[in-house]
Amino acid sequence: MEILADFTQRAIVHSASLDWLASPMPGVDRRPLDRVGGEVARATSIVRYAKGSKFSAHVHTGGEEFIVLEGVFQDEHGDYPVGSYIRNPPQSSHTPRSDEGCIIFVKLWQFQPEDSSHVSLQTQQMSATPTEIPGVSIIPLHQDTIEEVAILSFEPSAIMNIVATRGAEVLVLSGELHTASDLLPKHSWVRLPLGDTLTVTAGSVGAKIWLKSGNLTEVNNQIKRVKAAG
Repeated sequence: MEILADFTQRAIVHSASLDWLASPMPGVDRRPLDRVGGEVARATSIVRYAKGSKFSAHVHTGGEEFIVLEGVFQDEHGDYPVGSYIRNPPQSSHTPRSDEGCIIFVKLWQFQPEDSSHVSLQTQQMSATPTEIPGVSIIPLHQDTIEEVAILSFEPSAIMNIVATRGAEVLVLSGELHTASDLLPKHSWVRLPLGDTLTVTAGSVGAKIWLKSGNLTEVNNQIKRVKAAG
């Protein structure tokens, strides 16, 4: 399966307009954003757990990264409310569930094989610090030699040029962003190819985004690892 698999092109998805597709587990549905592979896939998705639903215990051979958008996600390691940012490194395992239901944004098979760092942050308890961009503040989440991940908060009408020298992805967590040709409401997702730039302006109530940069330099290697594992 391939969804938006040309990583040399800009991709914009208004995820709220997508249908929910059933996963192999009852009560767990997903909205695929990009994907290369079958059930073993380099994938970026929004996943919904119905109340009381769960996944079987499994190993994340290629790693898993997610942020909780609604509700409370759970596994044997703890409860993760809205705003939780988690990185489960390659070869980690868990048994995910949600007693009350939740929605998460999740990325699979997008780690370096040698990455063994586990990250678990409650971002709603973290304070943002101002940046050099007027009206924009930042909460750093993760940084390594390949990529950088952060949450950015925009005051109303704040403007930012997202310069994707090594590729970038944006998920709108709240509020809305305006571009020259599009409106990006809550849960819109943007993937910028290497060398692209996107100018965004926050709406009248501001906006909050999840931003990952640098990661697309490794996409071909990630796909090779998926195909080898599949």
